[in-house]
Amino acid sequence: MGNTCYPCPEPRARKYKCGLPQPCPEEHLAFRMVSGAANVIGPKICLEDKMLMSSVKDNVGRGLNIALVNGVSGELIEARAFDMWAGDVNDLLKFIRPLHEGTLVFVASYDDPATKMNEETRKLFGELGSKNAKELAFRDSWVFVGAKGVQNKSPFEQHVKNSKHTNKYEGWPEALEMEGCIPRRSSAS
Repeated sequence: MGNTCYPCPEPRARKYKCGLPQPCPEEHLAFRMVSGAANVIGPKICLEDKMLMSSVKDNVGRGLNIALVNGVSGELIEARAFDMWAGDVNDLLKFIRPLHEGTLVFVASYDDPATKMNEETRKLFGELGSKNAKELAFRDSWVFVGAKGVQNKSPFEQHVKNSKHTNKYEGWPEALEMEGCIPRRSSAS
């Protein structure tokens, strides 16, 4: 029953975890995240083929959508949305202040990530590895993965300014997509 064909049809492109185009190396976590589009389509955060946050899971909201993940096991610790337009920034601070070394922080904006952001919030995100948190503004799009102790150097961050000259939607910039492979923390560190 030898299957001989010439030329053979191309095999269907295999999709890897979270729809990545190629598999991650050993001891890495595959992720893909999308910021919200305007105030219409909610953000998504996928890790190791598990959807951590999405409209379908009904756990996203206007503002910053944040998933905390154990950097060794890749298990979700907690996922919450923080309203940065009308909410209380202290709720966000209580969530990110006590993070432990090795906790991964996935952040996807939806609608407005910044109105309620204060100096301390921006500084804390900087300590988690963000370069853009200090200049985030009203209705910017932002996706970011950081960890305690990364200090302004996360390779996983994208930011697009809300500007009426470049906005894709009326009043909002385009949604951002980011994917990649995050090295697992070794449990010793």
